[in-house]
Amino acid sequence: MSEKKPTPTACLVDASPYVFRAYFSLPSSIETPDGAPANAVYGFASFLMKLLAEEAPSHLAVAFDESLTTSFRNDLYPDYKAQRELPPAELEAQLAACREVAEALGAATFADDTYEADDLVATLVERLPATARGVVVSGDKDLAQLVGERVTLYDFAKGDRLGAAEVMAKFGVEPAQVADLLALQGDAVDNIPGVPGIGAKTAAALFAHFSDLDDLYARLGEVAGLPIRGAKSLAGKLEEHRDTAFLCRRLATVVRDVSIDASFDDLAWHGADRAAIEALFDRLGFGRIRDRVPRWRD
Repeated sequence: MSEKKPTPTACLVDASPYVFRAYFSLPSSIETPDGAPANAVYGFASFLMKLLAEEAPSHLAVAFDESLTTSFRNDLYPDYKAQRELPPAELEAQLAACREVAEALGAATFADDTYEADDLVATLVERLPATARGVVVSGDKDLAQLVGERVTLYDFAKGDRLGAAEVMAKFGVEPAQVADLLALQGDAVDNIPGVPGIGAKTAAALFAHFSDLDDLYARLGEVAGLPIRGAKSLAGKLEEHRDTAFLCRRLATVVRDVSIDASFDDLAWHGADRAAIEALFDRLGFGRIRDRVPRWRD
């Protein structure tokens, strides 16, 4: 009897949270031999090697954000993420090296100046074959909308893994309703306003009754009779801010069909490129960290 082949598993990494976390948590004294800042690169490399050692994926992709100000969402809503400060120059200078690290470790990497890393990850999720599993690695709650029977969301920093049941327990809605939820409650992290006066609990209560935003507005007359606190005034708020709600859903919804020139097979992870790692880590002044590489390419 032949052995059953293991299920292909793709780790699809949203790089930004881990690059930023590394920069702000590690000392600025970590520098290259030339005196350039290297704390973000060092921390990101450590994160990625630990992830690979723990998950041992068959496929690997890492998506980077090209810019915080040129997303198509900024065209739809100029205030999108407007409250965020641009990365400090010391971090900006390390972003290219972070991508080099990912590539040297054997990852397929992606970035786009119109679409965000979330959209690139979502598009790669759509390309998973029916026989494969996906692990979306991010702390971004927006990506909970990608969770499904074969896809989990893994917040590596917290150690939290979310399947559909965990998404429901955490947010009070199904994964397919996450963008609708954010449309009403808003998202302060991305400066998505939502509908004034509607918080997370009220939004979740509404989507326990309505399947999505379209269903809610098609049956708006039913809202006043729901057993929700302040139900009688809710319909008025929703009607007044109808356009805002639909705009916010567009902002919160990941794009799943970005034009990416990569198939699932192109994401196959064969291990790190020894020559590339040695040259890159020598340039960065990284010593024994290279001993943590979990697998070398044959």
